[in-house]
This record gives sequence, structure tokens and C-alpha cells, in this order.
Amino acid sequence: MAEITSDVSKAVNHLRNGDLIGFPTETVYGLAANGLNPDAVVKIFQVKNRPAFDPLIIHTYSLTEVEKYAKKIPKKALQLAEVFWPGPLTLVLDKNQLIPDLVTSGLDTVAMRIPIHSMALKLLQQLDFPLAAPSANSFGYVSPTTADHVNANLGDRISLILDGGSCDIGLESTIVRVDGDDVVIFRLGGKTVEEIEGVVGKVMVRLNGGSNPKAPGMLDKHYAPETPLFLGNLDQLVENHQGKEIGILSLRKSFQSINEQNQIQLSSKGDLTQAAKVLFKALRSLDAMSVDVILTEKMPDHGLGRAINDRLRRASS
Repeated sequence: MAEITSDVSKAVNHLRNGDLIGFPTETVYGLAANGLNPDAVVKIFQVKNRPAFDPLIIHTYSLTEVEKYAKKIPKKALQLAEVFWPGPLTLVLDKNQLIPDLVTSGLDTVAMRIPIHSMALKLLQQLDFPLAAPSANSFGYVSPTTADHVNANLGDRISLILDGGSCDIGLESTIVRVDGDDVVIFRLGGKTVEEIEGVVGKVMVRLNGGSNPKAPGMLDKHYAPETPLFLGNLDQLVENHQGKEIGILSLRKSFQSINEQNQIQLSSKGDLTQAAKVLFKALRSLDAMSVDVILTEKMPDHGLGRAINDRLRRASS
């Protein structure tokens, strides 16, 4: 298994040598490589078994660094950056020649963000290159929110994981593209639609990328446990799966007819921020149980509830 450490200098050495590491952000743990080194980046696709048509996010530590790799930053994108960076926002920008085509899956744009996690920033500030880093898990599986999650899934394929504790947000970043006056959200995440519209006005939400995504995290099937997951009306789903060993993932609903140990409520108070933080941990816990199916419900469709619903829809059978 991988070495789990808080020693940032060790991680720096691994990355400079062209190796992969797991590292923490406020959203989820990332699987990182030198984003300017195609030989290092290709290892990300190999370790994750990720299709080469699914682009990666580039992480760095300042707007000045972002400007090194983008041809331009549109006015509204700059407004978002000034309000939300560092933080769980990714901007899709026109790239220059420094970013390898492998990172962007051949697109002329690159997804970039500045994480707010203190250990991530400390790591990035010690490097003279940005990091390409998708979530640190096998492609399509539930994203990791602790170092142990990374080790359980990828520990036999990477040598080092930086341990920065549990992720504060627990959902991936929101991905936004600004094209002239149009602001398009390609992936819902840690920054809500309402927060973004509060800065730049009305936005469009365009989530599905099929097999030709315009940004990371747009594939229809994603974030899925190995146990079949069904999304819908919980009462009806429970009735439809009588005779099976059922796992329940709800906001705060419970069932007396189902083993209490097989039920996880994301937030007893209905707090969507808390629900987002523990969503992936809960999915992993239920996936580790001896249940035949995981049944879950749609969350209130506002704030972070919209991003949670997006993850549950992509994870469902």
C-alpha cells in the first residue's frame, strides 16, 4: 500500500521525479502529476483506467500562475476568480501551447482552479509546474474524501498520499466556461448556481457530455458504487425491492422495516452543506456492506442539493 504522510517535501520530490501522488483539496482528494509533463500525465489515465477523451483539471496557486497557461481570461471569468479563488470553482479557459494536449483531451481549452486547502496550496507553491489532478479513485467510482479512501482504492498503484484530513466540502468543484457574455456551468459542485449568478448574473447549466465531454466530470455514468444504486421515491423503491438486502441513503428519512445499520441519513437537520460533505463517505460505507441494492432519494433541488442530485443521478443504475 502507499505511504500516507503529511510531509509535503516528500510529495514535491515524487512529483519532480515524474511520479503520481494522492493529495488533499477542500473538494475531494486528487491524483496528481506534473501537468506539463505528458509522460507523467499519461500515468494518471493508466492508474485510474480513465478514457483519454475525458480531460483533466490543472491546479495551481495564484491567478498570476493561471495567466501563464491561458491565452486570456474573459471579464466575467475574472470576476468569478476574484470572488471564488482560491476555492471550489474551476474555470474553462482557452489554453496556450504550454499545456499538453493529453491534459485537455485535444481540446483548445483547459480547466483550471486554485484550491483553498492549506496543504494543497503549500504543495503547489513549492513546485515550478502546475498539477494535473482528477479525483484519486478508479475511473467511475465514488470520489475519495480521506487519505484512507485513496489508499483503499489506489494504494497498490501509487507510492505516496499526502494526508490533509477529511475534505471540507466533499463534492468536486463547479466547472464554468465563460464565452463572451454567456456563462455556462458544465458541472455542478462546491459553488452553487445561486452563488455564481450573484456575481455574473444569469447562467446556463449544461451538464451532459456523453462520450465527447467539453470539461471533466460530464460523463453520464460516474461517481458510482459497485453495488447497484437506484434513485427515486424511497417508499416506492423499498416496495419494489422487497426480498432483497437493502441499503438506504437518505437526507433524513428512515425505515423501521430495514436494518438500522444499513441506513445512512446524510443530515438529521436537512442541512445540504453537511449532506454534501458526507455524501461520498456514505456511498462508500454502504458499498462496503453486504447489501444487494442501495436506494436513495432526490435532495431538495437548490444550493448544494443540485450538485448532490447530479452525483446521485450519474451513480444510479
